[in-house]
Amino acid sequence: MSVKNNPHILGTESIGKLLLQYSIPAIIGMTVTSLYNIIDSIFIGHGVGAIAISGLAISFPLMNLVIAFCTLVGTGGATISSIRLGQKDLAGATEVLGTVLMLCIINSVLFGGLFLLFLDPILIFFGASATTLPYARDFMQVILWGTPISYTMISLNNVMRATGYPKKAMLSSMITVVANIIIAPIFIFHFQWGIRGAALATIISQFIGMVWVLHHFMNKENYVHFQKGFHVVRIRIVKNIFSIGMAPFLMNVCACGIVIVINNILQKSGGDMAIGAYGIINRVLMLFVMIIMGLTMGMQPIVGYNYGANLQNRVTRTLKLGIISGVSINMIGFISCVFFPNTISSMFTSEQTLIHIAATGLRISVLAFPFVGSQIVISNFFQSIGQAKISIFMSLSRQLLYLLPCLLFFPNLFGTTGVWWSMVTSDFLAFITAIFILIYHFRRVAKKQQPVV
Repeated sequence: MSVKNNPHILGTESIGKLLLQYSIPAIIGMTVTSLYNIIDSIFIGHGVGAIAISGLAISFPLMNLVIAFCTLVGTGGATISSIRLGQKDLAGATEVLGTVLMLCIINSVLFGGLFLLFLDPILIFFGASATTLPYARDFMQVILWGTPISYTMISLNNVMRATGYPKKAMLSSMITVVANIIIAPIFIFHFQWGIRGAALATIISQFIGMVWVLHHFMNKENYVHFQKGFHVVRIRIVKNIFSIGMAPFLMNVCACGIVIVINNILQKSGGDMAIGAYGIINRVLMLFVMIIMGLTMGMQPIVGYNYGANLQNRVTRTLKLGIISGVSINMIGFISCVFFPNTISSMFTSEQTLIHIAATGLRISVLAFPFVGSQIVISNFFQSIGQAKISIFMSLSRQLLYLLPCLLFFPNLFGTTGVWWSMVTSDFLAFITAIFILIYHFRRVAKKQQPVV
């Protein structure tokens, strides 16, 4: 093992340097991943049509569910592996790796197959009309068949990052993105495979990334790698993975429920075009959210290691730098969407009605966006230190406590515009909640560290 990739530098190296070293590759990876989703939408919007954008938006809730089961394993496994390394437990980190792989295979086959079996009823429940259903079905059929590939690639890539290889994890994402950008237009425009071609390009590119990641963990020269008996599923590790991964899992499940509500409200108030507009808004906002998620992925091994090593000052320093970075990132999104909403929306389609609805939604929905940056960082901080219950509550607060009630109220008064104002209100209230919880946490930490007289 080289000194460069020694994970124990997480407890000694400068926090600022570590955050750059770990976060920038993760940010690049997540940005590139989000960009290829955006590029896919652009290809679909211009190559298939505006209604295909709406069909793609219908698939978002199901995509959230698919991602939920993936993050349950991937995020939990990454967090536990970094904590084990902080405790100098290499054998424990290796056991986590094998368990993550087996859980990926089991979950993908079980839930991918279940969703395929009831695909049409699910999509109709999610807000699909007779017009958008064929597009949503064509896209999701391919995605669901490819879930074993997607789960393995994404989850093991998270573990790779958490075990001391952030740059290599970034390259994994970049490989998949570059492959997708090359393959997608060929399938959509040349072969005329439409939205199904876009989905197939995604799966093929993820397969290439999966091969790259598996090759890394098969290399015995790497610090954490597959060893004899890796296929054994260890129940105690499964429980630990699920307890940590439950926060992002529930967040994605709730996101699924919320998008279902939003799609059905938009279908009634604005029809397929309003749903398509939400699809555009979702892609744009997720770009900045994914950048912050990349930041938190870089933070996670630093926070997890130092928490495991009981280095509280380093944990706090990492959090402070993370919050400042998160707010700065979303300020860029705020400025872009407030001042250039029409330009951004027209990238996805030439349909003027769709552009107008999307531009209006973009300008309103980002009004509390700078606060979102800190809220995401704080929520993931608690996840990184193993405080699963707190992280779950914070993840759910925006969706269930605030956004859902707003969606039941504002659209009745303002129609489609009410959906956008619901997003703003819930973002701000979730931020306030996160701040109060964080203050309470650090007061408890300070109290514990006070010497007993």
